[in-house]
Amino acid sequence: MLARYKLNRRVFSVVPILIAASTLGFSTSACATDWPKGKPINIIVPFAPGGFTDLIARRLALDLGKALKTSVVVQNKAGASGQIGSAVVAREKPDGYTLLVTATQHVIYPALQPNLPYDPKKDFSNIAILALAPNVLLVPATSPINNVKEFVDYVNKQPAGIAFGSSGVGGSAHLSGELFKLVTSANLRHIPYKGAAPAMTDLVGAQIPSAFLDATSASAFIQNGKAKALAVTSKLPLPSLPGIPTIAESGYPSYESQAWVGLFGPPGLPAEIVSKLNQIAKQANAAKANMKWLADNNCIPAQLSPTQVTAFINAELDKWQQVVNKAHVTAQ
Repeated sequence: MLARYKLNRRVFSVVPILIAASTLGFSTSACATDWPKGKPINIIVPFAPGGFTDLIARRLALDLGKALKTSVVVQNKAGASGQIGSAVVAREKPDGYTLLVTATQHVIYPALQPNLPYDPKKDFSNIAILALAPNVLLVPATSPINNVKEFVDYVNKQPAGIAFGSSGVGGSAHLSGELFKLVTSANLRHIPYKGAAPAMTDLVGAQIPSAFLDATSASAFIQNGKAKALAVTSKLPLPSLPGIPTIAESGYPSYESQAWVGLFGPPGLPAEIVSKLNQIAKQANAAKANMKWLADNNCIPAQLSPTQVTAFINAELDKWQQVVNKAHVTAQ
């Protein structure tokens, strides 16, 4: 049986705190270091411009620049599923002038590709989780299935089970489905697509009977009735999809899976700098304008301390290693 990776709510709490002010007022008096001394800060994004991780990084850059009174530059160093840019940061001096904003691949690809040019547990300072982005379990609008229990019962009554689509091998959506198989013992087989859009098209056309896809790709089709959402994969409900339960609420309390975007630094980053960056990121996530932006993009803001971020990252690394091994997932 798959071990339960359930973080204590005190370790991983998502706190949607509204603040009255429309502008960000960051306090830096608690930090003794004089960093950043007016010098520019570089944020490395290990993916191409225009993607969700890049957009999150650019939003953060504005907030950091305002709070630290310095320029913050986002640089895209794409390639090898995030490895190239991540390796750059892992080798940088821990002086606070080079940071990394990356996503769920940071904890999935170590299981798929064990010979990475860095150790994700040792070669980074864990600073903040910037956003959680749940996936959604979907069936065609014409499906008679209306909830997760019905889905599992239906799947297991089919002699050969049924298929589920995802946006590709090894992504968060795919592994959300593999984790679902392990937790529920549902007889599902994976059909990888080259992106969420073609998978969504086939689901809407009932060419595939189910799919795990990111909420952003799925939300418009859910809202216009062209697809039916049975559950979201996060532990907490997704505010932008009200009324849709979580898989945990649907009878499988150990289940939790989502994409996320986080802030990291080189190994050995001074605690004062980590603390200051974490404080700014959390206050940014609590700002009304940013919370609305995240909700509009089908995300949940996170409020984790650096210690909690480390616990979360380590649990994610261990969980996805186990899922990849048990599901026999291989990189393509």
